[in-house]
Amino acid sequence: MERPGSSGFALTETLEKIRVVLVRPKGSGNIGSVARAMKNTGLRDLALVGGGRTDSFSARAMAAHSRDILDGARRFDTLREAVADCGLVVGTTCRKGLYRDHVERPREAAQDLVAAARSENARPAALIFGPEDHGLSNADLKHCQRLVTIPSHPEQPSLNLAQAVMVCLYEVYLAAVLGPPREERIERASAESVEALFDRMRETLLKVGFLDPQNPEHILLALRRVLGRAGLEERDVKILSGLFRQVEWYTQGGWEVAEEKRRQGIKLR
Repeated sequence: MERPGSSGFALTETLEKIRVVLVRPKGSGNIGSVARAMKNTGLRDLALVGGGRTDSFSARAMAAHSRDILDGARRFDTLREAVADCGLVVGTTCRKGLYRDHVERPREAAQDLVAAARSENARPAALIFGPEDHGLSNADLKHCQRLVTIPSHPEQPSLNLAQAVMVCLYEVYLAAVLGPPREERIERASAESVEALFDRMRETLLKVGFLDPQNPEHILLALRRVLGRAGLEERDVKILSGLFRQVEWYTQGGWEVAEEKRRQGIKLR
């Protein structure tokens, strides 16, 4: 018998709202193994970004009794499109670096992924894995609100893609089955809404000289980490979008209108 969540939402529905996203996967056997790991842990939503074969002998052999996961996999040209409808987006990395300092363990992230997917009206949550040779790039990371790293021995820190997926999904399954039921306290904005906000932020902050035109993502990635930890709702996105829209208006001549209204004692808004 399925164990319902605190909202009455069944285990199966919760797990099926957690999406596994493979970015530019190289080995079709690994894709088949990922499908099997998903079937082992109750997940069904597989997304492939930038290629990856699901119809090869290797993929189907490694999938074993999970070929339905392969057949149902959806393909996207970009990572942004693959997570556009998601609320919580978690990326994985084994590399260290300037933009990879704020990492969590799979067990910590799994609890939040399950909580984000538990309620009936919640958006899907996504867990993202990079290509086998070098993992997610810095450009990929900008679409992730949180980052996860799997502890491993320093002599061989890198895991095979399917192994990494299995470790993370095992924690997700445990969190869903054994962890204390916990609901999201917020209704997260869609990843596409948040991405559109950052498009506006980038444009505005470049105009006012806050961002380095040669490397605007340096500061924007830090802002993504801050707002990702906050967990933005749609209302938050609208407020912040309005803020940057007003800043842009002010810098494009709106300041003259504002000054004239102040002289006349008229409220700006």
